[in-house]
Amino acid sequence: MGVLVTGGAGYIGSHMVLNLADAGETVVVLDNLVTGFEWLVDHRVHFVKGNVADADLVAKVIGDHDIDAVIHFAGSVVVPESVDNPLKYYRNNTAATRDLIETCVKGGVKHFIFSSTAAVYGMVGLEPVSEDAVLHPVSPYGKSKLMTEWMLADVAAAHPMTCGVLRYFNVAGADPQMRAGQSTAGATHLIKVAVQTALGHRDKMSVFGDDYPTPDGTCVRDYIHVADLVSAHALLLDHLRKGGESTTMNCGYGRGFSVDEVVSTVKAVTGIDFAVEHGPRRPGDPASIVASADRIKALGWTPRYDDLAGIVEMAYRWEKYLDTRNDRPSIY
Repeated sequence: MGVLVTGGAGYIGSHMVLNLADAGETVVVLDNLVTGFEWLVDHRVHFVKGNVADADLVAKVIGDHDIDAVIHFAGSVVVPESVDNPLKYYRNNTAATRDLIETCVKGGVKHFIFSSTAAVYGMVGLEPVSEDAVLHPVSPYGKSKLMTEWMLADVAAAHPMTCGVLRYFNVAGADPQMRAGQSTAGATHLIKVAVQTALGHRDKMSVFGDDYPTPDGTCVRDYIHVADLVSAHALLLDHLRKGGESTTMNCGYGRGFSVDEVVSTVKAVTGIDFAVEHGPRRPGDPASIVASADRIKALGWTPRYDDLAGIVEMAYRWEKYLDTRNDRPSIY
């Protein structure tokens, strides 16, 4: 049996591929390379360039490789862009995923794991948010992901396919062995932006809002190492394969750091001071969003990299590695 990883040439997807390949799984990556990089795909797996909405291509992959599980990362992920261009997000994240799910059902795929987001919760309070909280996404990005969650719940009820939904909080860091990391041009992830600024790739970085009802006035987020995140996927896949029921789980550590704390940590880890500009709030940014991770921990998930300085150090090492690549101009 094989696992199809969509978006497997991207940041999180490439780490999932490493996890599966290390475990001896037969893996196929499907990626259109719009934001991913083929060089990030591990040599032990089969790579197919294409779109998840291409039913004929996906059906062939499922049949040719005896796919029993799909882990779906492909999609668009920049919240401010979704506000400016909502139809792109409803096409890439909702309509394309709907087509993928239909092809999986027709192809007899038994298990489907979906990368969702904490953005489905919307504006929440300062306390950790549980999976049972009211869902009220405020951005097209969050709404596009929630629509897919609804589709999967209905599909799991109507067809013999179990579905796992993992709601990510703020993903950061890089593979501890430096085999993969965040390489996307124009990335908006705070830790990557701060590390790039420390290395001089940006003249300065911006902090959006310093008047939130948080200890230092800047937004608080739950930062999870990418390796811990993909280990949660692997655990969920094992759960589904062993007959476990469809489920939805948060992926976070259950504690948050403010933007200013992250910036200070980057400066401390790198030993480099850099310019930081404080500006107005961005629309749709909650003051704080931290995961209640009790549900996934009850499944047996034990994080290995729950340390902000360690996460920053790996992100910094990866960014320096990118500087040595011959195709650096195509990355930044």
